[in-house]
Amino acid sequence: MTQTRPDHGPDKSPFSPVIIVVCGCLIGLLTFGPRSSIGLFQLPMTSEFGWGRDVFSFAIAIQNLLWGVGQPFAGALADRFGTIKMIILGGLLYSGGLVLMAFGSTPSMITMGAGAMIGLGLSGASFNLILGAFGKLLPEKWRGLAFGAGTAAGSFGQFLFPPIGATLIDSIGWHETALVFAVTLLAVLPLSIPLSTRHLSKSNASGPAQSIKQALTEAFQHRSYVMLVLGFFTCGFQLAFITAHMPAYLKDIGMPAWVGGWTLAIIGLANAVGSLTSGWLSGRMPKRYILSIIYFGRSLAVIAFILIPASPMTAMLFGLVMGLFWLSTVPPTSSLVAVMFGTRYLAMLYGFAFFSHQVGGFLGVWLGGILYESTGSYQIVWWLSVALGVASAAINLPIKETAVVRNAAQPA
Repeated sequence: MTQTRPDHGPDKSPFSPVIIVVCGCLIGLLTFGPRSSIGLFQLPMTSEFGWGRDVFSFAIAIQNLLWGVGQPFAGALADRFGTIKMIILGGLLYSGGLVLMAFGSTPSMITMGAGAMIGLGLSGASFNLILGAFGKLLPEKWRGLAFGAGTAAGSFGQFLFPPIGATLIDSIGWHETALVFAVTLLAVLPLSIPLSTRHLSKSNASGPAQSIKQALTEAFQHRSYVMLVLGFFTCGFQLAFITAHMPAYLKDIGMPAWVGGWTLAIIGLANAVGSLTSGWLSGRMPKRYILSIIYFGRSLAVIAFILIPASPMTAMLFGLVMGLFWLSTVPPTSSLVAVMFGTRYLAMLYGFAFFSHQVGGFLGVWLGGILYESTGSYQIVWWLSVALGVASAAINLPIKETAVVRNAAQPA
């Protein structure tokens, strides 16, 4: 059986684990904040240009899809050439996309800026690559909590940015708010320096000496990895639909605009707790059980939300409960990938799981807009979200949490 190299951790990094985690968390906060606020732009944008919600929904669906499509490639390039280059490129694309969105006046310009550029920017600068860098730079005892902290930081960005975004849109306008977000994102560039992995020797990553092709072949022939990837589809469907359409949905049922912003903010704050808890639990109980509980819990929360009479209180309670389950799937999912295959290609292999997540996100956002325009309601998408949650709760249970067995050496 192939011998895997030990996991040496950050012994060759000039930065301490604390600095690495703090900078990674700040990047996650800054990149996830504007993206989680994107639904606030829907109503003022469609009102100004006279578009249907399907136009905005398509742009955000493209964002989710290209974030997912770009993630495996960004992960592979980060694994090959170092994380810092991808974060800088992603941050510049993300900021540029917000600028184009601010000045866009046609559906194609909004699709290019808010959709393609932000989506590709997120693939290079979001918490997915941060977690891959954590896997390489941090010792194993730090990883579970660091994965949770990185995910929680993104959620704290979701807590901070939607209320700020809602206030800015009301006071200075949506165009100017997009520009403020674009400038804020430039802070990602200097923060990426401690996450550089280019200096590490290949022995700093656990796993066999494989080529990218061999690693992918091994992963997609592994039944547990395939089930993990399929289950992650639901996570993207649910999160992207709520992020893009929740403010408009609440406005439709008679809630004032501030309820949408604060519901998204509460989701973000609660997810900081949920992600940290999930990361902590990932080292103490079977990860497949954590994932199953999360998906089933989301379905129960959605059922209660759409059946109980609506009010600002029920909306924010839904945000609190859903927030606890929001991105808490990420620590056990990324940890399972590391357990199965090691950390050498963690960014790339998690990237393919995330691609499934974003295909779900594409469909959640797009179907939300299409079905609203055709039926005048989001009810079909809410119930589809419930069904997918139950299916993913079931599909994660048979996953085996063991390293893949290799029978022969695989020369790279």
